[in-house]
Amino acid sequence: MPQRLFDYFSALSRWTVLAAIALCLSLTAASQAGAKTLRFAFQGTLNALDPYSLNETFTLGMLANVYEGLTKRDKDLSIIPGLAESWETLDPLTWRFHLRQGVKFANGNDFNADDVIFSAERVRAEGSDLKTRIPADSEWVKVDDYTVEVKLKSPNPILHYEWDTWYIMDKEWAEAEGAIVPISARDTNPGQAAFKANGTGAFTIESHEPGVKTVFKPNPNWWGTPEHNLTEVVFTPIAADGTRVAALLAGDVDLIDPVPVQDIPRVNANADTEALTGPELRVIHLGFNQIRDELPTSDIKGKNPFRDANVRKAIYQAIDIEAIKDRIMRGLATPVPLLIANEQYSGSGDFQRWPHDPEAAKALLVEAGYADGFSVSMDCPNDRYVNDEAICQAVVSMLARVGVKVNLNAQPKAQYFAKVLAPGGYDTDFYLLGWTPGSFDSWNVLTNLAGCRDETGAGGPFNLGGYCNEKVDELAKQIVVETDATKRDAQIKDAYTIMTEETSHIPLHQQSLVWGKRKNIDIVQRPDNQVLFYWAKVN
Repeated sequence: MPQRLFDYFSALSRWTVLAAIALCLSLTAASQAGAKTLRFAFQGTLNALDPYSLNETFTLGMLANVYEGLTKRDKDLSIIPGLAESWETLDPLTWRFHLRQGVKFANGNDFNADDVIFSAERVRAEGSDLKTRIPADSEWVKVDDYTVEVKLKSPNPILHYEWDTWYIMDKEWAEAEGAIVPISARDTNPGQAAFKANGTGAFTIESHEPGVKTVFKPNPNWWGTPEHNLTEVVFTPIAADGTRVAALLAGDVDLIDPVPVQDIPRVNANADTEALTGPELRVIHLGFNQIRDELPTSDIKGKNPFRDANVRKAIYQAIDIEAIKDRIMRGLATPVPLLIANEQYSGSGDFQRWPHDPEAAKALLVEAGYADGFSVSMDCPNDRYVNDEAICQAVVSMLARVGVKVNLNAQPKAQYFAKVLAPGGYDTDFYLLGWTPGSFDSWNVLTNLAGCRDETGAGGPFNLGGYCNEKVDELAKQIVVETDATKRDAQIKDAYTIMTEETSHIPLHQQSLVWGKRKNIDIVQRPDNQVLFYWAKVN
């Protein structure tokens, strides 16, 4: 080959290689520019991925990005169709659900009636923390591949109110993975199936390292229309408040929940970040062990002080709720008289809190036979609710002033829930708990928090202390079947009146939502505090 021709082709080859490299770099840059990663940090961890293991808002909210129920809730919390396109009541005891066709689970399996029937059996099985999502005695019948009937023993006008967080599982996948029964939150060796997920939702879980990191990816085969522009979500738990806020301010994460109320001005003062605040439907309350003859952690032996209504009222009146609101919550809390948010019960204005009165509290303790007070342990999470441990510390201090010595046991939510819920044998004498009724209705509160229960949780699964009043139980049974709104409201008022007079629990406050985000992030903040990626955009 002549030298000039050789040089020409050599130059052409070099140009082609350089052009190819330039093109690759350009495509890589374009790809990176188009990548929309949301980096999210929460104060607690995401542990097992079994959607029936833990009835807790954060866990259910994370899994709502991956799994779906027969119903869903929109941005305003109204019920909308989910995996069921429509439904009707054939008679007061029979509901028919028409399932969405063409839906696939993340692994490619088809969604159909078999999955619904399987999920209805599984959610009521031993180990499930969501047993109250559907009536225990309901019968589920497959009419055809895309039609299911639910046959009830008694009418239930709010049957489907909580189904947005009762997620439908793939029967074939669960059987293949050895996950036919729910994995208990207390199980310390649950197996690999506990850390896998296979839903029909807008996202899939690409990787999951409990306590370290979870990576979500958009589900390319999702049946819905995406409203987000994300290509990836990276969730990282950051327990320490200061570290979590610092990560947001430094640009290491894009969204955090929660922002400590004292750090709101600092987040808003930063040029690239802002606090996103709004009302939350969650009510924080205190509860007492009333089911046992003796409190295991108390110095009083042979009897249970918390079975005396005067003692419970004394504890209530020793607590300065305004001090907690002003000093700990920095005003971002609304004291409430009931275990339900004011917005969720129209009659809440008819009730008043017992007034803060330490002298009255001391007198009640004397009347109950505890002039010298007593000691007891208190269980409290330290990474679940806004300023949860600080609230508990304040309660400890306030009760000390009336002679009740409280030994505080504050621990991460994973350990806390494993101890105080049914899998842990309701191992608590005095506790702090937050509750958002999944149905946004008083029946949920009366059943879950005040229903008479046994040691397994049958009756009132989140009634940790075992409060029991048969009249309240009977009213709850009437409320769930009553279709006349006026009669129903009167029944609800009767139940709350009994609970208030007996000081069944101590309602504290309705906390406010405080998320921190970078200003280029748009996301919907619902009052139920679920962080839903499918409504998030990175600008």
